[in-house]
Order: sequence, then C-alpha cells, then structure tokens
Amino acid sequence: MKDYIEERAINIAVYIIDNNATVRQTAKAFGVSKSTVHKDVTSRLMQVNPTLAKQARSVLDVNKSERHIRGGLATREKYAHQNKAGE
Repeated sequence: MKDYIEERAINIAVYIIDNNATVRQTAKAFGVSKSTVHKDVTSRLMQVNPTLAKQARSVLDVNKSERHIRGGLATREKYAHQNKAGE
C-alpha cells in the first residue's frame, strides 16, 4: 500500500474519532467518496493500525445505529419550515 493512502486512512480515522463524524461528513471534509472512507477505515487501516481502526469503527457503528433517528429529525425539520413558509 502506498504511503499517502496509509496516511490518509490514519487521518480519516483520527478525524472520525475526534469529531464523532459520520462517513458522509468525513468524505466531505477529505474530498473523497464515502466508499473510500469506508474502505480506508474497515480494511486498509486494519493492516496499518488495528487499534485505531477498531476505535473508528466503533464510532461509525454508533452513527449507523442512530442514522434513522437523524433522518427522522431532518424530515421533521424540513416539513416544519415548509409549513411556516406557507402561512
């Protein structure tokens, strides 16, 4: 694996852990795809730093388990704004 990919994987994991970030937020911050973030954390990082990979993975697992709640809140917010605009 190339050095810059290893470094990116480590930086992505540190960002996820420090900011409690989602895959989507991390991808936007690093200018890469969601697939790249996921691949970096799940497979590439396990080869470089397994401890860091497990920490990042636990944050992503929590985010994944809560995503349906965030989606519902976003939908509620969307319709609340639409109702106020129509008044």
